[in-house]
Amino acid sequence: MPEPERKSKISASRKLLLKSLMLAKAKEAWDQDHINTQEEKERYLSERVPQENYHGLSLAALQELCRDLHEKVGIVDEERYDIEVKVNHNTREIQDLRMKVLDLRGKFKRPALRRVRVSADAMLRALLGSKHKVSMDLRANLKSVKKEDTEKERPVEVSDWRKNVEAMSGMEGRKKMFDAAKSPPAQ
Repeated sequence: MPEPERKSKISASRKLLLKSLMLAKAKEAWDQDHINTQEEKERYLSERVPQENYHGLSLAALQELCRDLHEKVGIVDEERYDIEVKVNHNTREIQDLRMKVLDLRGKFKRPALRRVRVSADAMLRALLGSKHKVSMDLRANLKSVKKEDTEKERPVEVSDWRKNVEAMSGMEGRKKMFDAAKSPPAQ
């Protein structure tokens, strides 16, 4: 029995109003977040890169400034390299942990299996190793059964079927059939 459709307690116009209010609030939050990141970026750059006036410096002072900047670039590159190595190491560790979690859950992707024809002996050798001599000959434990030749038991009599029909007709014929079914066949 299908469930009857429940009517919403909020009208469509009210839903639309709430949706527009939520979108407006989200846009305000996004704008504020964008402004905060810009301010943080400017503050960070003002701390790290001081404002200096390079006009009117002598050649020796400019060369000294270049050496200092070159040393700072080298230090920043070392830090960047160290951080990059840590990030790669953490990424690999996270990937390994994810694989362990998936293995524990048992929800890993199974590869597409191909049909391989392997004998039972080869399969046991692969599972148990080559040092174990196990034979999986299933036919060795079966009993041998002689097939009885049913044709030899009952020789087929070829006779005129019309005589047989005349002999078996009436009550006498039925009595002969009944007697024949009761007595075992002569051998």
